[in-house]
Formats: sequence, structure tokens, C-alpha cells
Amino acid sequence: MRLALLADLHANREALDACLAKLRRLGFDRAVILGDIVGYGADPEWTIDTVQALVADGGLALYGNHDEAVLRDAQDDTGSTKHPHAQAAIEWTRNRLDESQRAFLAALPLSIEDEDRLYVHANAWAPQQWGYISNALAAAQSIAATKQRVTFCGHVHEPALYHSQPEGGARHFSPSPGTAMPLIGSRRWLALPGSVGQPRDGNPAACCGLFDTAKGTLTTLRVAYDHHTAARKIVAAGMPESLARRLVEGQ
Repeated sequence: MRLALLADLHANREALDACLAKLRRLGFDRAVILGDIVGYGADPEWTIDTVQALVADGGLALYGNHDEAVLRDAQDDTGSTKHPHAQAAIEWTRNRLDESQRAFLAALPLSIEDEDRLYVHANAWAPQQWGYISNALAAAQSIAATKQRVTFCGHVHEPALYHSQPEGGARHFSPSPGTAMPLIGSRRWLALPGSVGQPRDGNPAACCGLFDTAKGTLTTLRVAYDHHTAARKIVAAGMPESLARRLVEGQ
């Protein structure tokens, strides 16, 4: 089975469209949406409807912290309120969704176990506390918290790959886009495909991934898209200009 990995869509229609077009050309059997369907971007209704269609076609989708915030005005993982610009996007999004779209988000699970794989938005040790896997120590903590051999996460908006070490802990490296990386069976792995809708590594191209369960290979992808149009739509919606600028700068 070939799994299309899509994380942190953030209501970015142009980015999600481009990623799905690329993944469909390569071929996949099931989409896995790793949370944060909404937030920041100008097309939350379309994005939710698109994810619903992917799920209806056999895909899987997870609950992210921005999805929670839209429904519950949640605080961030430090216990403080969200950044004012993120909060402005949340409030704008909240007013756009209908009851069926809200119900879809509310019904999403925090994590899913699928054969030897765990899908989760943030981490395995406390999925709804939204702690970030931003270093090898956090990756090792997440790997230790699950029986599954491979964990796929969102939440961190940069592609990354970690594997367990024989002596304990985890090792980090940055995957090369377009290269099929074998996830060796003797190791345990944690993979972050990066963000579809708001990359933050200085490259505005959208991120996604493709995992081949038969071959045991992970391919991360960078997909160019019309980020200028996505940015203009954010400004036209009345959301903070900084959110539009992030798409153009990849920050």
C-alpha cells in the first residue's frame, strides 16, 4: 500500500491542490491527514470538504491543535493563549464553518494505530498536550511511548526523520526530497513530512510525503504552488498580513 502523508494543511487550498495533484501522479492508495486541517489559511470550508472526501474514499484524518482551537478556543501547549495573529485566524475560521464541518472536526481521533504504524498530530507520549518534536530527545520520548515501529507526526512544519539508536535515544537527519528512504526494519522511526499549508524552513514549496508499506520506503516531497495567490487571499479575508508573508517567505 502507498500512503499519501499530508500534515498541517492550514486551510491552504492552493498548496493542498498542488500536493494532491503531485501525489496522484505518483500514485497512492490511501491519504493520511496528520492534523491541523484549518487555521491560518483562507479556505477552511474547501479544505475540510476535501479531507472529508479523502476519508470517504478510505483515507484517515487526525485532530490537530488548530482544529481543536477552532472548536474550543484552546490554549497552546504552554498554557498561555495563542499568538494574536494565530488567534485572529482561528476566530475568522470559526465564523466560516457550518455545523457539519464542525462535527467532522470534532469527531477526528487524536491518534490511529495502523499495523506497525502510529499516526498522530503532535507526539505519542501526550497527544492532546500538543508538545512539539523539535529535537532528538523529544523524538526518543515519542518513540518510547508507542509499540509501533514507525510514527508519522505533523505539528512541526519542517520535514525531519528520526530513528532509534541501539544504545538508546534517537538520531535526527533531514530527508532529501524526492529520494526514497528505506526505513530499515531493525530500527524504529519517527517521520515528520512537513507542512502542506505553511512550511517554515525558508522554502515556500509545500511539503508532503509518500510511504510505501511493501517496500518500507519513505519519500518526502516539495511541491511548488501558487503561494502568492494563497497569500493574497489571506489579506483579502482581513486576516493579519504577517500570515500571508509567511507563505511567501516560507517562515
